[in-house]
Amino acid sequence: MPNGSRPRSLPHQFLALATGNWLARGYLAVFALSVLAMFLFPESGFAADPLLLTAPLSYLATFLPFDPGVEVDGAAEWSALGFWVVWLLLCAFVNAAVLGALLTRSTNAASPSSRAPLPRVPGSSERGAMDTALPVSPRSRRIRALLAPAVDNWLARGYLAVVAASLGFFLVAAYLLPDPGFAGIWPLMATAPLSIVALLVASPAEWASSLTWLSPLLFSVGAALSGLFNAVLLGRLARALRPREARPAV
Repeated sequence: MPNGSRPRSLPHQFLALATGNWLARGYLAVFALSVLAMFLFPESGFAADPLLLTAPLSYLATFLPFDPGVEVDGAAEWSALGFWVVWLLLCAFVNAAVLGALLTRSTNAASPSSRAPLPRVPGSSERGAMDTALPVSPRSRRIRALLAPAVDNWLARGYLAVVAASLGFFLVAAYLLPDPGFAGIWPLMATAPLSIVALLVASPAEWASSLTWLSPLLFSVGAALSGLFNAVLLGRLARALRPREARPAV
C-alpha cells in the first residue's frame, strides 16, 4: 500500500519559513539586537528601531486598546506591556516568514515527476487571433511574473485594497480639504517601511512655495510603489504557505 507524505500544518510551514534560511534568521538576529539596544539606550534613536523593523504590522498597535504608553498602573500595566511584546514578536516572525519565502521555491512550480499536459491544438479562429496579437517581449513577461504574486491571492489583494483606500483618503484630504491634518499617516503606516523613503523624497518639495502641490503627489507615488513591493512579498508568502499535495511514494 503506497504511503503518502503527510502535509505539514500551516503553523509548522510558517515557522519553517521564519527560521528555515539565512535571510530569515539574519532578520530575526537584527531584530533581537534592536530590542536589546532599545532597552540599553531607551532615550536614543534606537528605541524606535524594533517598530521600524517590524513595520507595517507593528504600526497596527496604535489601534489596539493596550500599548506600553497606556496610563494604567499595576497588573493592567504589565498586561499591556506583555500584550505589546507578544504582538511585536508576532510581527517579527511574520516579516521573517515573508523574507524566508523569498528564498523558497513557489509551490506552483511543477515537480519533476509530474507530467506535462498535452498541448491543445488551437482552432482556426484562435489561430487568427494569435496571428494578429502583438508579441510579448521577454522583459514584459519577466515583469508580469515578478508582479504576479501581488494580485493572484487574497492576502496581497486585500493589502492592496487597504493601501488604495489610505492613498485615496490622503489625496482627497491633501487637495480638496482646507486642512488635511494628519491624513498622510495612514498611507505612511500602511506601506512602511519603504514609505519613509517616499516621505523623505517628497519633503523637499514643500520648501518651495511654488512646488507645494507636488509634495503629496510625489509621496503618493512613492507610497504606492512601496505598497506594491509589500504586496509582492505578501503574495510570495501566501504562495509558500499553500498546502502541498501529498504524493504517493513509489
